[in-house]
Parts: sequence; structure tokens; C-alpha cells
Amino acid sequence: MLDVKNLDLFYGQSQILYGISLAADPGRITTVIGNNGVGKTSLLKAIAGRHPAAGGTVAVSGDAVVLSSAYDAAQAGIAYVPQGREVFALMSVQENLETGFACLPKSEHHIPDEIFDLFPVLKDMRSRRGGDLSGGQQQQLSIARALITRPRVLLLDEPTEGIQPNVIQQIGDALGLLRTRGDMAIVLVEQNADFAHGLGDSFVVMEGGRIKRRAEKAAYSKAMLVDDLAL
Repeated sequence: MLDVKNLDLFYGQSQILYGISLAADPGRITTVIGNNGVGKTSLLKAIAGRHPAAGGTVAVSGDAVVLSSAYDAAQAGIAYVPQGREVFALMSVQENLETGFACLPKSEHHIPDEIFDLFPVLKDMRSRRGGDLSGGQQQQLSIARALITRPRVLLLDEPTEGIQPNVIQQIGDALGLLRTRGDMAIVLVEQNADFAHGLGDSFVVMEGGRIKRRAEKAAYSKAMLVDDLAL
């Protein structure tokens, strides 16, 4: 579903990513881990068109994606849930969700029932402002807003950061359900070892802007994951 090849990225004169290649399949969660500052967030931003790559390609289902624009990436089927959630604080939950309509044809400007099945708390809070929600509720809103775009690839950047344990469980359950549908590739950046290992099907370990290791879950224990997070 997602095929990233030889991706390079710079911030000014500083190179952040060095020839990153990554594949993510539908019906699976590909988990990207590594310590702070190794380029995980930069990788997601490049794939999502949030920061222009200096080289390399991204394709979704074999179709090349224009990397110069977040709008183009969204139209290609890539949805991005950023670290820090980035909900519109003064807009209602309903209005936040409706911002996902921007890359959809008019005929698809409706909120699927599945959104509220995955995140029931949002149904009762549709008129509440995004800034008035708790951190966990905002995270659920951010994921739901991404799903409005009907993505083929879902990118999530540390969705458990600063979230209470019961909401972490709800988010994990929702991602598990999305995986079982089998029509979406999920790429998860995460530093919560329990969450990352519990959900991940395959693992990509980054260090210094490069991929250090790739592993399938059967060959990658939680202890190995914890060691890699400590690098």
C-alpha cells in the first residue's frame, strides 16, 4: 500500500533523513521506533507532504505521490495524525471533523457512522469546542478527523503521548479494529513500549536519520524494543 524509497530530507543545511526506504502493507501496523531526535517525526511529515523531501519517492498502491503539498498527499490517500494533536481549539468537534472534507468530492461530505463507533465519546461532544476537550479526547478527535478523509495510509505520531491509560486502551482498540478491515496500511511512531509492541506487526528502528533494523514481531521481543528505545 505504501512504498517509500530513498527518502532524503533537510532542515536548512542539516540533513535529517538519509535514504530511508519503508514499505507498509494493508491490514498491518508498521511501527517506527527510536529515541528522540532520530528523524521519526520528520519521516512522517515528509510522507504526508508537510515538509518537502530533497530526494526519493513515495507511492500509494503503486501511484506516485506529489511530496510538495499536504493536500496532494491527502488526495493520494495519506492521512496524518500529528504529534500534539493540532485540533482547532475554537471550532466544535463537528467542525473539526468536517475539515477532513477538504480533499473529498462533494458526494462524500458526510461523517461515517464508523467514526462514532470507534470513538463514541465524540458523538456526545459534537457541539463542544475542540479546545475544551481533555487531551485524550482531543487525540481521539485528531484520529477521527484523519479517518474522515477515507485514507489508504494512516500515519500516527506518538498517539499515546500525555494520554491517560484508559484512553490509550480505547485508541489501541480502535487501531486494532482498523487493522482487521484489511484495507488500510497503518504506520505508527511510538515510544510507549507496551503500546508499540502490543499493536505492531512489523518494526523499523531508526537511529541518526537512518534505518538501523527491521524485524517482524515474531523475531522482535519487547525487551529488544525497550533496548532500541534507549539508544
